[in-house]
Amino acid sequence: MSDSHQEESFWRKYIFSIDHKVIGIQYGITALLFLFIGFSLMMVMRWQLAYPDTTVPIVGSLIKSLAELNGFASDGNLPSDLYNVFGAMHGTIMIFLGVVPLVVGAFGNYLVPLQIGAPDMAFPKLNMASYWVYFIGGIIMLISFFLPGGAANSGWTAYPPLADLATTGQTYWLIGMVFLITSSLLGSMNIIVTIVQLRVEGLTWMRLPFFVWSQLVTSFLLVLAFPPLEAAGIFQLMDRVFGTSFFLPSGLVVGGEALNVSGGGSPLLWQHLFWFLAHPEVYVLILPGMGVIAEIIANNTRKPIWGYKSLVYSSIFLGFMSFFVWAHHMFLTGMGQTMSMFFAVTTMIISVPSVVILSCLFISLWGGSIRFNTPMLFALSFLPMFGMGGLTGLPLGLPLSDIHLHDTYYVISHFHYVVAPGTIFAIFAGIYFWFPKITGKKLNEVLGKIHFIFSLIFMNGIFFPMLIQGLAGVSRRLADGGESYAHAQSVIQYNEFMSVSAWLLGLAQIPFILNIILTLFKKKDKVADPNPWKATTMEWACPSPPIGHGNFETEPSAYRGPYEYSVPDHKDDFSPQFEKLGDK
Repeated sequence: MSDSHQEESFWRKYIFSIDHKVIGIQYGITALLFLFIGFSLMMVMRWQLAYPDTTVPIVGSLIKSLAELNGFASDGNLPSDLYNVFGAMHGTIMIFLGVVPLVVGAFGNYLVPLQIGAPDMAFPKLNMASYWVYFIGGIIMLISFFLPGGAANSGWTAYPPLADLATTGQTYWLIGMVFLITSSLLGSMNIIVTIVQLRVEGLTWMRLPFFVWSQLVTSFLLVLAFPPLEAAGIFQLMDRVFGTSFFLPSGLVVGGEALNVSGGGSPLLWQHLFWFLAHPEVYVLILPGMGVIAEIIANNTRKPIWGYKSLVYSSIFLGFMSFFVWAHHMFLTGMGQTMSMFFAVTTMIISVPSVVILSCLFISLWGGSIRFNTPMLFALSFLPMFGMGGLTGLPLGLPLSDIHLHDTYYVISHFHYVVAPGTIFAIFAGIYFWFPKITGKKLNEVLGKIHFIFSLIFMNGIFFPMLIQGLAGVSRRLADGGESYAHAQSVIQYNEFMSVSAWLLGLAQIPFILNIILTLFKKKDKVADPNPWKATTMEWACPSPPIGHGNFETEPSAYRGPYEYSVPDHKDDFSPQFEKLGDK
């Protein structure tokens, strides 16, 4: 399967490439840049929360210029209107432009064909299209920052009627979302077909690495859950542009005057359509992370994953049940006791497969010869941090407790424990683990461990105090951090601590950035062994980095399961699934 194609131009090889590896890297670099933007918005917001209405240091002049461009008054502080814009766009950018493209677009694109022994994705041109549609959607989102009235300011959930009546930035948000959803649909269908059709000889379903299973279930979630939101986005766009009333009810009064709209629409319909995607979206974020963690734990304990089939069946059940829990986000809409209890019960049920997956990963550590390298440290921290995120979510699934906790900082803490020290730690673990495969070079362990230690400390410094504020009933949408909110006075002192932790978390990423730059530019750090971690899965059968189109020098075959570590009577402590020797 060597690369026999004629020499391609720079643009064809690296920009408009149809090679899944290049596209995966494009997704990765673009998504990391968007994460930086989203994180920067958060750091400015944290200044406003800690020191309300004071000039933001360093970037105060930029904030003033942006505010004036948007039509807001500012002396270098973050006005409340711009705070709302930053809040809405922080959530949108981090989820839809950052984490999802990283875990599916980057990791899925790059690793799935390698782990199943395929030469490329099933539809290479469709793959290229998915990236560029995603890129265009992201650019549209960013352009909206420079419009009069600013970008979308109706929260990342875009609830009508507020979103229907918001400034022009909301229109751009909707157009951008249509592009992003289309990109996800193209990419996920490609992954599904690739896994079903292009598995190498001998790679049966129960020989697939758990990472591949996680990508398969995630792709099905995207294919089934995203179309309702895309339809809803188009309907809301029609409400704004063409005067329809899909989500605008009759009798709306704004500024003391009745709005001239046809009415008859339902704001609750949007909530149903949005959360039908947005709760499966949580598992879109976490399932690939679980797949990454399983690969790293198996490799660094030098033993098979405990309960492999339980992991597979639990992930499938998790994906299935994720479509029956969405309305626990809507308990306060007055849906009625019967429906509330139904969604409360299904929410409790869906916690079971998550516990099974977490338990399998914890038990896999027992009796292992654990290597405490950087990927493993991030993987180990993932387990209690995701556990924290999951357990704090249970009270939100019960109508009685949700009445008090809904729309408080408790919700913010719960979600971020799942996504930040959860999914993002899994992303870091995956980058450190597969960097030698992508580049042929290993990242520095000292810089990696510094990055890990400080990231872990400051992540908890941000999100744990939010639990305390949320239990005190502090609303999540106060631009002054609760300064004028009676309930917040007993816990308002945590705002400064959380903000300092956020800024230090930003500084903690410098070792990571330096590590990547220094490693890439050091010529002597080339790893001689294409399998430096002594791993067993298929991607380690090809050179590091893999060859161009085709990936593998010769077509591989699978002879056993993915995690044959500590094999008795074997010369090594592992037996790769692509090596025939040792086959029993």
